[in-house]
Amino acid sequence: MSADPISQLKAALGDAKVLTATDKIQDRRHDYWVVSHIRDRLGAQGPAPACVVRPATVADVQTVVKIATATGVPLIPFGLGSGVVGGVITSPNAILLDIGAMNATRSIDPENLLATFDAGKNGLEAEQEVAALGLTTGHWPQSIAVSSVGGWVATRASGQFSTAYGNIEDLIYSIEAVLPDGSLVTLGKAPRASAGPDLRHILMGSEGTLGVITGVTLSLRRAAEKQAVSAFAAPDMRTGFTFQRELVQRGWQPPVMRQYDVRESKRLHEAAKDCTVIMVHEGPAALVDVERAAAFELAASMGLTALPDTIVTHWLGHRNHVAGWDEILSRNIVADTVEISASWDKIAGIYDSATASVAQMPGCRAASAHSSHVYRSGLNLYFTFAIQKDSPEELEAAYFEAWKRIMTATADGGGSMSHHHGIGRVRREYMIRELGPEGASLLRTLKGALDPKGVMNPGVLIPDA
Repeated sequence: MSADPISQLKAALGDAKVLTATDKIQDRRHDYWVVSHIRDRLGAQGPAPACVVRPATVADVQTVVKIATATGVPLIPFGLGSGVVGGVITSPNAILLDIGAMNATRSIDPENLLATFDAGKNGLEAEQEVAALGLTTGHWPQSIAVSSVGGWVATRASGQFSTAYGNIEDLIYSIEAVLPDGSLVTLGKAPRASAGPDLRHILMGSEGTLGVITGVTLSLRRAAEKQAVSAFAAPDMRTGFTFQRELVQRGWQPPVMRQYDVRESKRLHEAAKDCTVIMVHEGPAALVDVERAAAFELAASMGLTALPDTIVTHWLGHRNHVAGWDEILSRNIVADTVEISASWDKIAGIYDSATASVAQMPGCRAASAHSSHVYRSGLNLYFTFAIQKDSPEELEAAYFEAWKRIMTATADGGGSMSHHHGIGRVRREYMIRELGPEGASLLRTLKGALDPKGVMNPGVLIPDA
């Protein structure tokens, strides 16, 4: 990269906001994708960006985007770096736009149940601030303590309480963003509008390829009056799936509904011999009591047996505690989770096919799944794999092979290959099967119209023609 774009950035923003020193930019080379960590451990680190820009205002973001577009320099938006599908990998000629310094709470409106945040706002901090007023965002991704509000939108995220409260697209009131030409848009101004296509959805899941999200207004909820839990043992995954389907299709909506296969059930309670279904019931006290009673009645009629509530309360207290990549990779094991979704008639077949295929891989130590997000017409599955190899040099190939097997089983089984982590680089070439050639062409057309120079986060989300 020539010095010209950096000079322009420093002239427009000041030296303090444009970082070029090696020790200031190394930790922004990539996000939390395990493949990047494998390469780091092998000494095959990717290059640092040409510079890291830390804007303080929306106007700063507009300036950076205009300079990047005018000079044709790649621009990579960066939230808090919690992405796990390769959404951030820098190149030596790229500008990395670190939104983390834009972390203000702009307003909290208890009357209309709205809260507006800068895109770089830490998710847990946002939740804690509205909770102090007796409110909640209703959005609880496992990464809540390390992810940003803007990142939730850019990756089309989902939270653990989504079955009742919805996914990020159900919680968004409006989105503020800078488009690739530097113009500023605010999309959304009322609870609902019939004003043509909902343009907010262009930015949801766009992963920095169509613009830079700078602000988000969320529609809040009042904190639940009561919370209760329930847990059941199901003899097999299909029985558990049917139980969940019957419960939601009868109109009940426990915010948390999760089902674990036998292998993963043992992580919840060591004595598990069957699949485990856990639920959290929240809301008005009377509704919680009736919903929980209905769950027990349905479970008994279907042959599920009640389990101790302590299984769920333990999960609630430990649900976000996971081992770091270095701890796993140091044992020459590569592991990951892969979330997909499908309709009720297809989900069991995908579960069987994907777990069986991964289990056949040499060195497989785990091939399991649980469901974590439930809908009237289907549900999500969260596959977990762990593959052990003789040398660290073999881990990356094993990783991509496990992903290929799960993606293939999902596509062949008629499911959708991503539920909430986004596409990044690991799913990018599977987008043809997800969207079809015509759908992929439509996505490329949209990209070309908004970002004709292709400067916005190249190499992510959009498959090559």
